[in-house]
Amino acid sequence: MDCPGDWPEPIVRVQSLSESCNDAIPERYVKPPEARPLLGSTLDANIPLIDLGGLHDDSLREATLGHVSEACREWGFFMVVNHGISDELLDRAREVWRQFFHQPMEVKQAYANSPKTYEGYGSRLGVEKGAVLDWSDYYYLHYLPCNLRDFNKWPALPNHLREVIAEYSAEIVRLGGVLLKILSINLGLSENFLQNAFGGSDIGACLRVNFYPKCPQPDLTLGLSSHSDPGGMTFLLPDQHVPGLQVRRGDGWITVKPAPHALIVNIGDQIQVLVLLSPSIINHFIIIN
Repeated sequence: MDCPGDWPEPIVRVQSLSESCNDAIPERYVKPPEARPLLGSTLDANIPLIDLGGLHDDSLREATLGHVSEACREWGFFMVVNHGISDELLDRAREVWRQFFHQPMEVKQAYANSPKTYEGYGSRLGVEKGAVLDWSDYYYLHYLPCNLRDFNKWPALPNHLREVIAEYSAEIVRLGGVLLKILSINLGLSENFLQNAFGGSDIGACLRVNFYPKCPQPDLTLGLSSHSDPGGMTFLLPDQHVPGLQVRRGDGWITVKPAPHALIVNIGDQIQVLVLLSPSIINHFIIIN
């Protein structure tokens, strides 16, 4: 437990709580009844799965654009495969961050964050005293624009983590550019319109890695409270063996069943407004369990 000057109260690492509270979670993590997980009552469905390989086949390109269009309009979420990022890189990204969260506490504490930028190793958002907290720790980094990038916040351990951060982030930004072009075309705009609207080569990109330790009372808390993403687009690399992400669908929730080495795409609030308003188009975390 520590209490840097910028935080209003001591910071408790959820991973430490997970290792010490065998039967019950602290009251600070108990959600009100209306915000608790709906275990066993989710809808039996899944978000769309889109093969981006069709973009490179003239006979499939229009159909692929249409699949993205429909997924944006009907869901705001979809999975993509044949996205151009190697399976080996995705596996390494998950594994090196899993290793980081299992480093000794003193190693992780060297990167403890503050509410000024939230960069580094964190366990809460916001500075409201007595707030109900989420059952998770996380790591947050700015990647783009380059002037916001602080390499002092990139963990030195485990070995190769910095290398993986750079490679994975660059690939996600590239893929984001591909999808921004698709969305621009589907909106009836020039293919570079959205990329330029979000800053062109100075587009913003950040990485958040969520770590969800074991919980003795998962029916009372959430790893991450329900929310929408305020930016343009979010890519999620899930743990394929531990489903947890839920997506709102009508009046119910769907537990996402990830496809092997697929990335989950969440259209953020800014693009979703454009999608819903346009008549021509039918919403770098990594999740570690």
